[in-house]
Amino acid sequence: MFSFSLLQATAASSVVTPPVEKAAESLDLLDVIVKGGVIMIPIAILSIVTIYIFVERYLYIKRQVSADNNFMNTIQDFIRNGNIDSALTFCKSSSKPVARMIEKGISRIGMPIKEIEESVEIVGKFEVYKMEKNVHMLSIIAGIAPMLGFLGTIFGVIQLFSDIAAVGSLEIGTVSHGLYTKMVTSASGLIVGILAYVCYNWINSLINKAVHQMEWNTMTFLDVLKEPTR
Repeated sequence: MFSFSLLQATAASSVVTPPVEKAAESLDLLDVIVKGGVIMIPIAILSIVTIYIFVERYLYIKRQVSADNNFMNTIQDFIRNGNIDSALTFCKSSSKPVARMIEKGISRIGMPIKEIEESVEIVGKFEVYKMEKNVHMLSIIAGIAPMLGFLGTIFGVIQLFSDIAAVGSLEIGTVSHGLYTKMVTSASGLIVGILAYVCYNWINSLINKAVHQMEWNTMTFLDVLKEPTR
């Protein structure tokens, strides 16, 4: 009895199970994009524009508002000592927005404080405008990209019903092309839209931080002008 069972086990173990073929090959990113159809072209362009604007604005703003703790201290010393020309020269040696604002204020010394403050604020508005250049495009892309994805979904549904009508069946091979177009474009549009939205708010947070820094320096400058002369 034991020998018979051992023979059965040996025979079973000697049977070679044929390898199971994969049901479907994995798709790489390029294949997925291609299956999304022609609507993927504008979505891809929007993604490139989003990344370019974000990187360019991020580097520009960081370079313009990098902290310089000694700048205002030096300006204060010059003004308190009556070295107005030295203060102007020092401002011109810097490319920072705050330097251009303070330079305008120094050039107005001798006028009423209100006029000096207004001239500094005007320069500040122009500097903020420079930092906001093309940032609104990120907001537009955040709205357009999901709409393009939805448009791709409509194209996918049209393709789906067209294939069903041509073949006359609901087999998975018949509907797969339309489903690919529908799902890929929807996902891509949402991803690009979310990316643009995040980039837009990130850049705006940097601009707000820069504005607060500029306002603080302006207030410090005006306080120095309001000090009683010694």
